[in-house]
Amino acid sequence: MKGWQFTKTHDPLEWVEKETPKAEKDHVVIKTGAVGLCHSDVGTMEDEGWMALMDAPVIMGHENAGTVIEVGEGVTDFKEGDRVAICPTGPSGLAPGYAYDGGFGTHIHAPASDLVPVPDELSIKQAASATDAGMTSYHALFTRGKAEKGMKIALIGIGGLGQFALQAAVAQGIEDIYAVDTSERAQELAKKIGAKEVVSDISELADKELDLVVDYAGFDVTTSKALETVKPGGTVILVGMGKLQTTINVTDFIVNRKQLLSSVGGDKEDIAAIYDLMASGDLSPTLSEITPEEIPEGIQRLERGEVQGRLVAVYDEE
Repeated sequence: MKGWQFTKTHDPLEWVEKETPKAEKDHVVIKTGAVGLCHSDVGTMEDEGWMALMDAPVIMGHENAGTVIEVGEGVTDFKEGDRVAICPTGPSGLAPGYAYDGGFGTHIHAPASDLVPVPDELSIKQAASATDAGMTSYHALFTRGKAEKGMKIALIGIGGLGQFALQAAVAQGIEDIYAVDTSERAQELAKKIGAKEVVSDISELADKELDLVVDYAGFDVTTSKALETVKPGGTVILVGMGKLQTTINVTDFIVNRKQLLSSVGGDKEDIAAIYDLMASGDLSPTLSEITPEEIPEGIQRLERGEVQGRLVAVYDEE
């Protein structure tokens, strides 16, 4: 197998060749079909705080889908030839690309307990994009945020995650859904999807009496301003980790009884829910395709803010 290996912060990814794994007990070997690129990949490369999460050296890539080519002892729910995705926050507690070699490589040795079947209606590119961007956005909005009709909701960051959440909210019939992004392209995408109003700063929505704000960006001021903007008793869900610190107005936070909750990843049920929305046509995320060889440059494009939607590297079928 071959792949892009991470060694330490600030060092470039290294193209390496390793022995192709054999399926151990309760595991499968997957031939990678597609892998999504994430802003957390940018953080891993540039912020030393991510080193605590990495079992380096490791081939990165935590948004994966592909085809099972070997099953280990004890695996009964999957067989060779099955198209599957890996839940990066699944029951095993081990994330591909962090705890073990992920989809920036040609093969993945994954716990069978973390696998989700990919419906026939979906491309492998769509399937990969849903394993983090789809799962994480859905979990934050509906599981943690308990979003429902009648609520006034704002989403910060209409990128790889936020576009999934916005489409899912519209599909669920939530009418008072607002979008926040500094990118003109992202703003146009939000309007196209169906946001009630699109602004460049969450503070512009201070008069909307927002019940819930989900911060998919997490760039310090996005979180602090979200807390100041949400109505008294309202909730902010922090998902993005664009910056690893933020400062809040404690007086406003306490006096107005506001809530700040974290949301990380999701579960296999969240991925399945996203797959259902995709299969029905209610959710069609904007995806930008690159080759695996372009992954390092893809991470740099993310850092420069040049990507609309989700960036996915797609492997040859051969």
